[in-house]
Amino acid sequence: MLYYRHILPALRSPLTFRNCRLLSSVFTSPQLQSLGEGVKQFVKDNVELCQPDSIHVCDGSRDENQKLLHKLQKEGRLTKVTKYDNCYLARTTVEDVARVEGQTYICSERKEDTVPTPKEGVAPILGNWRSPQIMDKELTEKFTGCMKGRTMYVIPFSMGPVGSPLSKYGIQLTDSEYVVASMRIMTRMGGPVLDKIGDNGQFVKCLHSVGYPLQPGDKDPVWPCNPAKIAVAHFPERSEIKSFGSGYGGNSLLGKKCFALRIASILARNEGWLAEHMLILGITNPEGRKRYIAAAFPSQCGKTNLAMITPTLPGWKAECVGDDIAWMKFGDDGTLRAINPEAGFFGVAPGTNQSSNPNAMASILKDTIFTNVASTSDGGVFWEGLEKEISEDVSITQWRGLQQWEKLTKKEKSVIPASHPNARFCCPASNCPIIDENWEDPNGVPIDAILFGGRRPKTIPLVYEARNWEHGVFIGASMRSEATSAAENMGKKILHDPFAMRPFFGYSFSQYMDHWLSLQERKNVTLPKIFHVNWFRRDAEGAFLWPGFGENSRVLEWIFRRCDGEDIAQDSVLGLIPKPNTMNLKDLVVSQKKMEELFHTPKNELEEEVRDIEKFFDEQLPEQVPLPVMQQLQALKSKIAQSN
Repeated sequence: MLYYRHILPALRSPLTFRNCRLLSSVFTSPQLQSLGEGVKQFVKDNVELCQPDSIHVCDGSRDENQKLLHKLQKEGRLTKVTKYDNCYLARTTVEDVARVEGQTYICSERKEDTVPTPKEGVAPILGNWRSPQIMDKELTEKFTGCMKGRTMYVIPFSMGPVGSPLSKYGIQLTDSEYVVASMRIMTRMGGPVLDKIGDNGQFVKCLHSVGYPLQPGDKDPVWPCNPAKIAVAHFPERSEIKSFGSGYGGNSLLGKKCFALRIASILARNEGWLAEHMLILGITNPEGRKRYIAAAFPSQCGKTNLAMITPTLPGWKAECVGDDIAWMKFGDDGTLRAINPEAGFFGVAPGTNQSSNPNAMASILKDTIFTNVASTSDGGVFWEGLEKEISEDVSITQWRGLQQWEKLTKKEKSVIPASHPNARFCCPASNCPIIDENWEDPNGVPIDAILFGGRRPKTIPLVYEARNWEHGVFIGASMRSEATSAAENMGKKILHDPFAMRPFFGYSFSQYMDHWLSLQERKNVTLPKIFHVNWFRRDAEGAFLWPGFGENSRVLEWIFRRCDGEDIAQDSVLGLIPKPNTMNLKDLVVSQKKMEELFHTPKNELEEEVRDIEKFFDEQLPEQVPLPVMQQLQALKSKIAQSN
């Protein structure tokens, strides 16, 4: 077990030659010799830039973690959640509560490698590009001296099981203890990673700072950040990520969306695999036969709930491999195999309860960090959705500190929620009571089906199947969903979110579609079936038509049987839908009228859907959509025109 620490003199002024020599001598210390040459140089360069007061190389041990948590608690940055085992609550500033998509950039040498060229006068929505030279200059100014008065933590981490042929390694430098504690949950962290990287091994370089240096006598805020100067930048040609100004979630836990999707998607294209915004779920039927499903939904569209589903169908069993990200590569047997590169869950808290996701509720009872949820007078936590699971004599403190929140009127509560809508829990995946026995298999699990889906209140049926691989790629490319609070300033509108990757593309979406299409050209491989699901269809009064949650196992059963080749599907305008009476609806309290409405696709709504997709392609990717995808769009238009 590794544990290094070297205290540097305070660097309160620009570096002098003497200080440079002193910094160089740090890395001749016997305590730091286990750092490989590449890691050592990366740390040295950024010590000189950021000017921390001290360095701590993290070993990922429980003892180290407890010391950090105690430090955060002592400083008022974390509150102990005494009702649970080793759980803590953090509250951010109101300016730092979500991903900052508008300040997130891919900095490739050629702009066309990052974002498709939109029609003249149209703002691109498929990624933000900045010149690496311009961004380097801006970030150098931001990072210079940014860690004064703080400790630089060196985090060696693995995305995926250490040693897996599907795993990748990273080194994150940060001045946030909250980030260290969260990265310990979300990744495999410590000495074994340094051993794998060695002197010359490849790793993704991740630099993060809250952007709040301290001068002698300064009072440190409870949640240091610098929202006016936030920037999250990715440099794919040199496998680097730099994040400044935010301490929150995907902006600061750089192994998550930054590495596992944006950078990894580029690595995947170059190396012939897939890095996707997908959960991974194992389903076993009553006969004991098991299949694995990967599913791509936008954030806050039910990925975690599906990943931890409790089937309502007798005899069916579900097990969780991952709830957010899948790395998939063809194995020697030609099967597409997937790993969950993460080691924890960073789930949305509001709406999670014993009814919607009992397995998530069981997972958060120990070793969990909650962010921006409410606290309770009995030492617990609270968020919207737990109203039936809290004692009436318990007082609630709202996430911004408003006490006795429970005494507000219903109208007041609608304006002042107890928890932030994007409040989170961060807990180890190993806590999950239905974690799959193969979730850390270095070879991954075999994927039989891929699902796409989102929040669609109308038009899109409960489930339909792609006719072939090219049709499936079109379904993913034309995905749309209601906006959620996972990203800032989006409002309640239907957004184009192809493959649930719109905020996470590491390279041009037109090239991304080409990469997906190219998989069908592989020899001796078995491609998964592709489906689209929609649990969120509403009736004329706005009520959900489908009960969702555990009842979604009925849809999964139909998908399972389709993977077996059962003749239970019929053609429709959009794709293959269940034949009458082929879905298991036994004991389900959903009327026949509602079931019919769940699969009803009004012609005028489909025509509107196609117009929106066509406009999206024409404005965002003029003349850049792959021909097979455009052919699928034209085929859909033709089917709609011929329908009744």
